[in-house]
Amino acid sequence: MARTLTESEIARVLSYERLIPAMERTLAAFSAGEVIQPVRQVLTVEEGQRYFGVMPAVMRDHMGAKLVAFFPQNAAADRPTHLASIVLLDSHSGSPLAFLDGRLITEMRTAAVSAAVTRHLALPAARVLTLIGSGVQAQAHLEALRHVCRFDEVRVWSRTRENAERFAARHGARAMELEAAVRGADVIVTATFSRDPLVKGDWLKPGAHVNAIGASLPTWRELDDAALLGSTLIVDSRESALRESGDVILSKAAIFAEAGEVFSGARSVPRQATTVFKSLGLAVEDVATARLVYEAVIAA
Repeated sequence: MARTLTESEIARVLSYERLIPAMERTLAAFSAGEVIQPVRQVLTVEEGQRYFGVMPAVMRDHMGAKLVAFFPQNAAADRPTHLASIVLLDSHSGSPLAFLDGRLITEMRTAAVSAAVTRHLALPAARVLTLIGSGVQAQAHLEALRHVCRFDEVRVWSRTRENAERFAARHGARAMELEAAVRGADVIVTATFSRDPLVKGDWLKPGAHVNAIGASLPTWRELDDAALLGSTLIVDSRESALRESGDVILSKAAIFAEAGEVFSGARSVPRQATTVFKSLGLAVEDVATARLVYEAVIAA
C-alpha cells in the first residue's frame, strides 16, 4: 500500500548530510543522459501571481512527478509561495510507492543543489556569505551552505529593511544595503521574486560564486548582463535554462556546463574563476529526494 508522508514526517528523516551528496549523484546521472525528463510544463493562471507546474521524471529504479503551485502573491499574506505534491512510483512495475508533501522537499533540495555546486566552485577560503532575500530559501541556503563552507560573516539584504533585520537577528547576520552586501562577498545567493536585475557584475569580486535561485520565468531577472557575461555560467539543465531563465535568455550568456558535468568531472572550472550557478530546479531532484525520504521512512 502506498504511503502518504506529511511535511512533519519528511522533516524527521531528511537531512542535508545525506541530501547534498544525493543531489550530486542525481545531477551527474541527469547530465550523463540516464534520466528521462521533459522541461517542466507551466500553466499561467494569473500573470505574475499564480502559476501551476507539472514535473515528471524517470530514473533507473524510480520515477514520479511533482505538481507545484508557484504563487508569488502568497508572500504578501505570509503564506508559502511554493506548494507541491509528489507521487513516487516503482519504475519496474509502475506501482505507487508514496504520496509526499512537496513543500519542504522543494525547499531543501534547492538549497542542497546550491551547496553541492558551491562546494565545487567557491574559493576554498570563502568566508563571507551574502543572502539577497530574507525568505524561506535564504534560510535554507544559509543552513545548507554551512555544510560546505565555514563562513565568518553572513550578510543579508531584503527590499523590506525590517525583514532583513529580523533575519539578521535570528541568524547572527548583518543587514546591509544591497551594493555593500555584495561587494567583497565570496558566495552570494539571490533568492528573490525580482523581475529586473538586482546584482551588478561590477560589484562581484574576482573569484566570487553566485547561486541565482529566483527569476525562474523567461522575462524575470536577478543579475545584470555584466554579472552573467563576466562569469563562468553553470546551469542545472541547458534545455531548461534556455527556455525558462530570463537571466540566461536575455543576457545571451554562454553556458559553460551543467552542474552534473562538474560533479562527474566531465567539465572542470578553475577555482579562481568568477562563477554563476543558475538554478531552476528539476523534476529529477524532487523524485530522487522523495525516494531518499521513502527509503528512510520504510527503514525506520
